[in-house]
Amino acid sequence: MDQVIRKIQLVAVAFILIATSIGFLIEVHKMIINQNVDLADLLLLFIYIEVIGMIRLFWESKSIRISYPLLIAITALSRLIILQGKGVDPINLIYEASAILLIAMAIVFLKMRKSKLLGLDKIKEGEDS
Repeated sequence: MDQVIRKIQLVAVAFILIATSIGFLIEVHKMIINQNVDLADLLLLFIYIEVIGMIRLFWESKSIRISYPLLIAITALSRLIILQGKGVDPINLIYEASAILLIAMAIVFLKMRKSKLLGLDKIKEGEDS
């Protein structure tokens, strides 16, 4: 059963890779047609690249680190802020910036959880004895 699920995962990841590559090429084609590159376009390309990187990592290690989707979320929220016009309610900007801050804090905590700075390794040692 595990082999069947693993094969389904690999097929799904291959599909995501193909769809992401097509989306990337379509976005580049639009920029060439319009002869214009905006910051929002570049951020969208970064999102595509981050998704491709996440797929590569999954393919190599058979797992996904939680920090990759969080980084993609920060990039997507940044793109959303840039795409909003000046007529948008300012409270939305505060909500979106707060979401970016929360996600960034989550990434920092995830990176530090194995660090000696937080002292979590000492807590685990105390629990084991």
